Amino acid sequence: MTGRRRLGLVAAAATLLAAAPLSVIFDTWTWLLQCILAVGLVAGAAVLTRTLRFPTWAQALSMVGVLLLTLTWMFPSGDELLSLIPSPATFIHFGELFGEAGNDTRSYGVPVPDRSGLLFIAVLGIGTVAIAVDMLAAVARKPALAGLPMLAIYSVPVAVYLDSVPMLTFIVAATGFLWLLVADNVDRVRRFGRRFTGDGRDVDVWEPSPLAAAGRRLAVIGMAVAVLLPLVVPGINTGLLNSLTQVGSGGVGGSGTGGNGRINLFASLSGQLNQAQVTNYVRVTTNEPDPFYLRFGVADVITSEAVTNRTPTGRPLSRGLEDPRQSNATPGVEYTQYHAEVEITKDFGQSLAPVYSTVIGSDGLDGAWLYDPSTQVVFSNRTTTRGKKYSFDYVRAKYTPAQLQTAEALPRDNPLRTQFTAVPDDPEVAARVAGLIKNQRTEYDKVAAIYRYFSRDNGFTYSLQTTEPEPGKSAIASFLDGKAGYCQQYAAAMAWMVRQAGVPARVAFGFTKGNTRDGDAWVLTNRNAHAWTEVYLDGFGWVPFDATPASAVVGSARSPWADDTDGAVTPSASSTASAAPGTDPSAAPGAANRPDRDFENGAQDSPGAGSRPGISSANLLTMTLIALILVLLAVPALRRIMVRKRRHSATIPKSATVTTGLAPPGTPEIVVTTEAVRAREDAHAAWDELVDTMIDYRVPVDPTETPRHTAQRLIREAELSDSPAESATLLGRAEERARYARQPLQGGELTVALNQVRKGLAKTATRRTRLTALLLPPSVMLRWRLGLGDLSARGVSLFSRGRDLLVRFSPRRLLAGRTR
Repeated sequence: MTGRRRLGLVAAAATLLAAAPLSVIFDTWTWLLQCILAVGLVAGAAVLTRTLRFPTWAQALSMVGVLLLTLTWMFPSGDELLSLIPSPATFIHFGELFGEAGNDTRSYGVPVPDRSGLLFIAVLGIGTVAIAVDMLAAVARKPALAGLPMLAIYSVPVAVYLDSVPMLTFIVAATGFLWLLVADNVDRVRRFGRRFTGDGRDVDVWEPSPLAAAGRRLAVIGMAVAVLLPLVVPGINTGLLNSLTQVGSGGVGGSGTGGNGRINLFASLSGQLNQAQVTNYVRVTTNEPDPFYLRFGVADVITSEAVTNRTPTGRPLSRGLEDPRQSNATPGVEYTQYHAEVEITKDFGQSLAPVYSTVIGSDGLDGAWLYDPSTQVVFSNRTTTRGKKYSFDYVRAKYTPAQLQTAEALPRDNPLRTQFTAVPDDPEVAARVAGLIKNQRTEYDKVAAIYRYFSRDNGFTYSLQTTEPEPGKSAIASFLDGKAGYCQQYAAAMAWMVRQAGVPARVAFGFTKGNTRDGDAWVLTNRNAHAWTEVYLDGFGWVPFDATPASAVVGSARSPWADDTDGAVTPSASSTASAAPGTDPSAAPGAANRPDRDFENGAQDSPGAGSRPGISSANLLTMTLIALILVLLAVPALRRIMVRKRRHSATIPKSATVTTGLAPPGTPEIVVTTEAVRAREDAHAAWDELVDTMIDYRVPVDPTETPRHTAQRLIREAELSDSPAESATLLGRAEERARYARQPLQGGELTVALNQVRKGLAKTATRRTRLTALLLPPSVMLRWRLGLGDLSARGVSLFSRGRDLLVRFSPRRLLAGRTR
């Protein structure tokens, strides 16, 4: 097979590898199977036309024709000739598929199902890129330019996928591009004929060369920089380091990460409340006289350490929303419809849109936004809320405690009860809940008893400072013992305890209505971030309960079925008041002036006096990775020290020695002994150390020179003088005598000489050279590189011998002894 045909097949395989990032867009692998078939047929057409020696334009035309026939066969309109030849109706059908793809991109979130329009676009795009890569790599012989259309494939998931594209898909795509470059390089070398070394030895195509080694180093360094730079540059929040450290002291004293990979609700809320700076996030206007909380997320997975959130699923807002007034037949429940307008600032960007509960219509959010009816969450997989303006209609239900008491318990096999009553086994919490709900008849009575438990009379207080769980205790048990925390702890604790009582519950996240008004609008800041509990009662749906002390939360809302357990007056909002700098809007009015809330002195409820948790598992993993990287970076330096120490210790004389007294006390010496054999070994060890030192300090080493000439050149090029120059001369004379003289040099203190030469080289070298010699000694790196080259050459040689044996093997020899 010729080089161009071989490159064509490699180009096809590289294109398919470059398409790996598309796996995050589609829900199944149908697109990949269709792309493999299309690219394979296109590559087959290219190989066939090159075998028949068609001109370049004919090769390109054949690949385009095969791609067109493949698309016609995969996405038929029904009017094709012989089910394969496209007709005018086929192209009209292709145009309709383009239109469907446009509608699907606005209607579906990532990952998308197998829609004909989207699959058509994927196969057409990958096939077109395959043709472009083939023409650039195999015809124009510009494989580096072929990376541009391959990069275009990678830009698609980057543009539509809200999360960072998984690193594995990037590595697969980069591997395909590097494979294409290597294949082109090998083909170019083969076109020049056979390679030989300076001594006439034949060199295999795959044997390392200095130029190839330099290219590999540049590729490795480039890949390492591309992968590691986002981990350390401040402000880049989509890398691996951010995903490892995106935990908070929130949760029920835990540090769990968010379940959807986009926003960790507990960590986000904890961070907002503990920020020293007040930042405006949302401006909302509603015709509801006394609105409840603005809501954007739900966490419903309870573990012993935290409450985490699932990935929301739903359908586009453009398809309409369900109106509970048409489906809820519970008698006596009143629903009132309201309208709200929301304006998001540029400082608040996330994939969850703040809305009031029970939205029945929206305007201003495009097809990228979806609605999850089970969680009542508006979310997007492709964009964020930053700078958005939208409006929506919603309904507010009004219940009475008597009505809620009519709610029946869900059957034990009900899926909703099974999912939303799951909690870890904690005997202490279970015993506490059993005591609270004893003698309570209805589901609402059980919830109300747990709700009233979080009161000032029972010792509960509001505080941004939390304590770490005691060993052997769950986070919630520690909170219930300490009875101090903020909204996250209260909401999560009540959700756990309600679930323990057999009633479905979850934690909702959003904003209180705050205490700042701008005309008719409520201005919500990062300090108004809040969490509360939602309980499911049959016939009424999800009913909110806020167990956080009302006196500690400005803008807190209470209802007839969940009144203020402390009996305090809920802080009211002022139409002209605004949060004073440095004060906490979550505190009661006037609290900023109380001595116990002196923020500058680190008061307990100060925003900056948040919890001081211990080292979480994610932080520990991050520190472990950093330590591992530092250890790996230190390996070359440690290897250099070990080699130097071994050379020193190997030449410590075991018999009487002749010294001159130049070595300071305690210095390990390489001393030439009175025995000729040992003296030669000492001189060789010292010379090897000198050569490695020259390599470390970038002094060229010429193996054709004599030791004396090498020492003289070292003195001249390194500008050595005085003791370093004399020491270099001594080392050169010792090695020369050890090589050529009958009697080697005896009585020279070579260790002292080596130290003097090293100090002289360090004195005249640049700072960069000194750091390189210390941290990444070139002598060690060169020895490793040569070792890898030899290992690779031996592997290629073994493979070649095995291949030759297989080629020479003939099954006919097994039949040589048989008679016909």
